[in-house]
Amino acid sequence: MQTITIQADFESWRCRARELLEDGVRPEEILWTDSSAEQSELFATDSPRSMRVREAPPVPVPKSFFSLAAAVACHSDPRRWAILYQLLWRLTRGGEKQLLIVSTDSDVRRADELAKEVQRDIHKMRAFVRFRKVGESDNGREQFVSWFEPTHHIVRRNASFFQKRFTGMDWSILTPEECAHWDGKEVHFTPGVTRDQAPDGDELEELWRSYYKSIFNPARLKLKAMQAEMPVKYWKNLPEASLIQLLATGASQRRDAMLETEGIEPRRKRKNLYLESSGDDTKQG
Repeated sequence: MQTITIQADFESWRCRARELLEDGVRPEEILWTDSSAEQSELFATDSPRSMRVREAPPVPVPKSFFSLAAAVACHSDPRRWAILYQLLWRLTRGGEKQLLIVSTDSDVRRADELAKEVQRDIHKMRAFVRFRKVGESDNGREQFVSWFEPTHHIVRRNASFFQKRFTGMDWSILTPEECAHWDGKEVHFTPGVTRDQAPDGDELEELWRSYYKSIFNPARLKLKAMQAEMPVKYWKNLPEASLIQLLATGASQRRDAMLETEGIEPRRKRKNLYLESSGDDTKQG
């Protein structure tokens, strides 16, 4: 049994997996672990393939595997590396070239589930990141900071979305694991921080809460559906969250009041003398 210690990212796994595959090391002979770069150098028990002479030609890998693997690599499940190598082995050494289209296969199904969970986490981050203004830079660009707690390792995978959407302002997205920063020229990353290093609010939040309250429609409130789409774990970071419980409590009374309000009589349609006269001419003809 080989213990393979890698950095917790797709490229690190890809490099080691390719070497192991070329050496013919079977999935059951490997114990995958990941850690920081410093820990990897300290505890790795195998020598890098780059230091050895190539013993076999590269093994061709189906292109369809890489997009799936890149997504699965972002999951927080420590078994993800073993799952990916098992798939890789079967696709290549195992001769199952069409394996990924077999949706009933247990390995394929598990990899698909992990990829979907990562994609959901990416969607939640895009939906629930709330930037707070902290000042302006020397060149006059506004600076914003947000706090988010992703379930999976999605900060780097999601950074380009925020870069394209918020190009005109400098921003930082702080998370416990890793932080992303955009300065108008490039995105760079720094180690994670604690919640107390993120701002609690800004002058725009009261305006946003007023707007949210004004557009709240009690007749359309479905609390369970809302919690399914916007889990409670995200509420603490949303300015409008402080209003949700209050608005939900009085929703039924407001809805009943809306239903009891007398309707406004519809305005009568104005007569069109030309069309009416034309109709009369048609009847006479």
